[in-house]
Amino acid sequence: MNIDNRQARRMMERMGINQKEIPDVEEVIIMTTTKEIHVRNGSVAEVNFQGNKIFQVSGEIEEIEREKKTFNEEDVMLVQQQAGVTREKAVAALEEADGEVARAILRLTS
Repeated sequence: MNIDNRQARRMMERMGINQKEIPDVEEVIIMTTTKEIHVRNGSVAEVNFQGNKIFQVSGEIEEIEREKKTFNEEDVMLVQQQAGVTREKAVAALEEADGEVARAILRLTS
């Protein structure tokens, strides 16, 4: 069974699926805790299905490892003591606060 583009679009519309190309995309960056995925010279299609948006990305991919932030041991211990949390939670709060001790403590205690 062959379906041409027009028939496919009509079927998608009947199912409540709308798709459109996002123009002038230069780069898409997906950031995880360990790496960044850069998609360049590609295209992005936005698919809207019953109120949910799905993005389909294609292009040239480059993966870059992210540097793991390290913090002064005294800062980690201070956040732990002041907020009464585990080392892991103190380190996570410092990462979220870009290494600022006071912001990390406030984030954990408020």
